[in-house]
Amino acid sequence: MDSQHYFSEQPSGTAVRRPLEVVLNGKERQLQTTSGIFSPGGVDKGTAVLLSEVPDPPLRGNLLDIGCGWGPLALTMALKSPEALITAVDVNGRSVALTTDNARALGLDNVLACKPEDVDSKTMFNTIWSNPPIRVGKEELHSLLTRWLPRLAPDGTAWLVVQKNLGADSLQRWLADELGHNWSVIRFRTAKSFRILKVTRTSAPA
Repeated sequence: MDSQHYFSEQPSGTAVRRPLEVVLNGKERQLQTTSGIFSPGGVDKGTAVLLSEVPDPPLRGNLLDIGCGWGPLALTMALKSPEALITAVDVNGRSVALTTDNARALGLDNVLACKPEDVDSKTMFNTIWSNPPIRVGKEELHSLLTRWLPRLAPDGTAWLVVQKNLGADSLQRWLADELGHNWSVIRFRTAKSFRILKVTRTSAPA
């Protein structure tokens, strides 16, 4: 990837759409992708680990995908839980547009892709799935997680996949210290070179 990072709000260069064939929820899907987004060539290794290891999302409620890219996590949640509302957020406008169009291509009307600032501040989420953008830097990553994890409903759970050599264990410790006693932060599973962190709100917000 060049110096134009996928987490830019408006990536440089022309966004030329191209076909993307991927397997989501056990079936081959015909979608679209473009340059200037995260993992434009398909499902990246971390996202694949998360999709293969975590439990299915709740059948109903509000579900959140942080950093949606072209939409693999949000679309999978929507396919598994057609009665739930999936919010897919990304600072990258191309990602928001792609996830919207890819959901439409799959006939999914339960996906709302948008910029973070466009999410209703009162909405709480039953489940969060994320392959967080570790390479944005520690300060921005921490800001991102402390923005969204407190939006978990009581007994809600977030599933985060983080590469071991990119600080998964230190992130787990930081989250446990930052979130405090009303939360549980555990290492749910290790698969390949990734950790899956399970973050659970154990009591209602004050």
